Amino acid sequence: MKNFSLIKRLSCFSTAIIVLVLFMIPPVTHAQTQKQEWERAEALFNDGQKRFNVSDFRGAVRQWEEALAIFSKLGEKQAIGAVIGNLGNAYSKLGDYQKAISFYEKALAISEEIGDKQGQGQCLGNLGTAYLNMGDDRKAIGYYEQALMIAEEIGNEKGKGAILGNLGIAYSEIGDYRKAIGYYEQSLVIVEKIGDKHVKAQHLGHLGIVYNSLGDYNKAIGYYEQAINLDKEIGIPYDIPEGNLGDTYLALNRDDEAFVIYAKIDHPSVSADTTSRKRTSGMRKNNSTGREKVMNSRKPHPSSLPDGSAWDCLMKD
Repeated sequence: MKNFSLIKRLSCFSTAIIVLVLFMIPPVTHAQTQKQEWERAEALFNDGQKRFNVSDFRGAVRQWEEALAIFSKLGEKQAIGAVIGNLGNAYSKLGDYQKAISFYEKALAISEEIGDKQGQGQCLGNLGTAYLNMGDDRKAIGYYEQALMIAEEIGNEKGKGAILGNLGIAYSEIGDYRKAIGYYEQSLVIVEKIGDKHVKAQHLGHLGIVYNSLGDYNKAIGYYEQAINLDKEIGIPYDIPEGNLGDTYLALNRDDEAFVIYAKIDHPSVSADTTSRKRTSGMRKNNSTGREKVMNSRKPHPSSLPDGSAWDCLMKD
């Protein structure tokens, strides 16, 4: 009986300790739960960006869709807009431009609602690029012009340079080469000022393409050579100017020079041979004008607008 009484007292004492410990553990607050959810969504966002950067676009979509569900639950509008915009980028890379446009339009509406000018400019620029990729050049120009106005308004020089270059591509596509040259030259002034040698090389190559289209082959060669030399300097391969330099030599009946470049692009470690020479001659035979079919074989790609809003909105205190 004594033992039973002792056990009972010990049991009561243990219960009291457990109750006391439970009261000492602070409850998880709503703010803590939100913080944990935010951190989880941010990790998903960042992982999606890593996947996007290595061209795993479907993997990026999966991560961003998960992040979007959490941010939507938290009601974080700027983060929602950033993720939706990135989903547009992923679908654009996958070639589903209609889906990309749908996401860009939603992201644009959110940017307008919260007064995010940089986000608006980026969405408008992305819409322009999506329509350019779909072949609707005039609609692309309309969006690029709106994006340019915002870039000028907020003093976004890097964005302005990218948009001017993309306007050059769009006007080149509709055959307004003089206007295209004007936009490329304006963009070159900006990229030189900010020291972006990669984009400078691209625009030099683009100017070569435009002068090719105008039949000024010597000027085209000059721009291609500048682009190639700059590419070599910064160590970034960009085959549009080099390939088109070969095309220009071919149009000028300088087959030997064209042949050396084609052999180098197709087989960098193999010297020129008769098979490649026949290929070069065949290209001219298949081309009734000696120019049109060959000259348009390599076209420029629109530059991505430099972002910031997508990442900045996640840098929360």
